[in-house]
Amino acid sequence: MIKSMTGYGRAERHTDQRKITVEIKSLNSKQLDLSARIPSIYREKEYEIRNTVGKALGRGKVDLFVSVENVGGAKTAGGTINKELFKAYYAQLVELQRELGDRNGAEPLMTTVLRLPEVMQTETVAIGDEEWKALAEAVDEAVDNLNQFRLQEGAVLIGDLLKRIDTIQELAAQIVPLEGERIETVRTRLMDNLKALQVNVDNNRFEQEIIYYLEKFDITEEKVRLKQHCDYFRTVAGESEGVGRKLGFIAQEIGREINTTGSKANHAGIQKIVVRMKDELEKIKEQLLNLL
Repeated sequence: MIKSMTGYGRAERHTDQRKITVEIKSLNSKQLDLSARIPSIYREKEYEIRNTVGKALGRGKVDLFVSVENVGGAKTAGGTINKELFKAYYAQLVELQRELGDRNGAEPLMTTVLRLPEVMQTETVAIGDEEWKALAEAVDEAVDNLNQFRLQEGAVLIGDLLKRIDTIQELAAQIVPLEGERIETVRTRLMDNLKALQVNVDNNRFEQEIIYYLEKFDITEEKVRLKQHCDYFRTVAGESEGVGRKLGFIAQEIGREINTTGSKANHAGIQKIVVRMKDELEKIKEQLLNLL
């Protein structure tokens, strides 16, 4: 089924010592734009997580959030201060302060020392197989939930798009009764202009010229192509997935036929109908930006 690019998915997994929460949000985008916030203890799995999410979602601006909460006295990754090295750095900096006459307080000096090489020593926390499995399951479930959301949104979008295609065709049908009126209006205007000139005219030649002139305003081909494009839109909309771009191309072709009809209209009533068709088409194009 067709999916929207907008969606949200969430999942939780629990181990003896931790609660893992995964949230994924997605919006429309021309390609995959994945932003991930993952705790440092799971950093070594980031590439694998990104791969899983990217393959499952295909396209969209995706925000991935992984959070972890200790619930059973689990050790948290952190760091310790190398006290001996800190004291050595600090003593040297205090001595330089006195020599240079620097009157800055001790607090910024301590902050400076903490940033010096090897003062902070990071501890690594070993992650067991059970926790890695829980993390992977949480990611998979969040992705599945997001895809379910996308499917629901996609069904609503397609329903709306098809209604608008129906509206365009209904409006196109309203042009037909106006065509005869338009042709008669053009013929009458030409005749009136000739009478105003008060010149002799070859009636046979005049009729030929009128036919040639009116052929320029004939929209039969545009109506036929418009119907074909609308029918093809419905066919593609019935395909399984990945139809957003294809439907966008078909919408462009529909717009081309509507624009040509408008340029040939030469009738106020037809122009009003064309404007309404364009309005429906613009709404279709906006909605298509959300389809995967």
